[in-house]
Amino acid sequence: WFDAGLATPGRLLLVAHHLIVDGVSWRILLPELTTAWHAITQGRPTTLAPVGTSFRRWSQLLTQNARTDARHNELTHWETLLQQPEPPLGTRELDPTRDTLGSGASATWALSTEATAPLLTTLPALYTCGVNDVLLTGLALAFAHWRQAKGLGEHKSLLVDLEGHGRQEITPGVDLSRTVGWFTSIHPARLDLGRVVTGAWSLDAAVAGEALKHIKEQLRTVPDMGIGYGVLRHLNPDTARRLAALPRPQLAFNYLGRFSAPEDADWAMTAENAVLEGAGDERMPLHHALEVNAITHDHVDGPQLTITCTWAGGLLAEQEVRDLGDAWVTALTALAEHARDPHAGGRTPSDMPLLELSQSEIDEFEDELGFE
Repeated sequence: WFDAGLATPGRLLLVAHHLIVDGVSWRILLPELTTAWHAITQGRPTTLAPVGTSFRRWSQLLTQNARTDARHNELTHWETLLQQPEPPLGTRELDPTRDTLGSGASATWALSTEATAPLLTTLPALYTCGVNDVLLTGLALAFAHWRQAKGLGEHKSLLVDLEGHGRQEITPGVDLSRTVGWFTSIHPARLDLGRVVTGAWSLDAAVAGEALKHIKEQLRTVPDMGIGYGVLRHLNPDTARRLAALPRPQLAFNYLGRFSAPEDADWAMTAENAVLEGAGDERMPLHHALEVNAITHDHVDGPQLTITCTWAGGLLAEQEVRDLGDAWVTALTALAEHARDPHAGGRTPSDMPLLELSQSEIDEFEDELGFE
């Protein structure tokens, strides 16, 4: 406890290792601390809501799940995904002895509130998708443009590790809504723009919509939201050996979510919290040549999306990464502008699981019948 005197609110510092707590866990812990504090100061017993599934039980279920036929049947999907060739991001392959946390570099970009709001609300509603779909579409467009600008040719496919909260309910009856722990999952995904004309992505709003539909559908092919990859990679000895022998994505992506702006009130996250976020040993090897993180903070004038790129300094030059970040911001801005187009939106095959319709057939029906 840091006491700032009678006139200024003090600060309580809470520290927990990432091995036992993730970002979602803090949203469970802080309200519980608030509830307990109010009860104690009022002389009442502290009563907290029950935890549905313990972390111990969840770990047991994951281990059991790793050996089921349904999970084993996913192996072909992951092997096919990782066996496809991927051009190098940097000048060489990642070296765990040279490319460490201490040799990394980072840069940050912030979108305007005017551009952020449509990416979080309007576009997901128009295309029945999530924020991740929108951000990854922008990333895929940015990479295609970036590779062309570097003279690497027209390569529209991008292999990326996607990080998620990892709290999928893999077994009926599992309730993780109040469970504290590190549930984070990571799985590979391929973003392929196909026939989308990337050369005009920053000028033609229709290209933005076409790309979003394309990326959305590819992400819908990921089985069980990707949690099976980590299960097969680490908890099943037979499949672990096969997956360990395959190449790993050079790029990682994580959308951390949307958070309220810090406020100077009791039991609220402080403004200086950002500078106290955890770090690691500088000798720790980097897992990816490039990692991109996005987070939204709500401010008085609206939400603002912030993007941070962290990369291995020995593989990529700073200007290269800054060019990529600029391209991503441009692509996201184009998507935000597309949201204002009265013709924006549309359904995709995954929205109609009971029908066998291609995207072109759906587009024809919507043109004929009118889109609502």
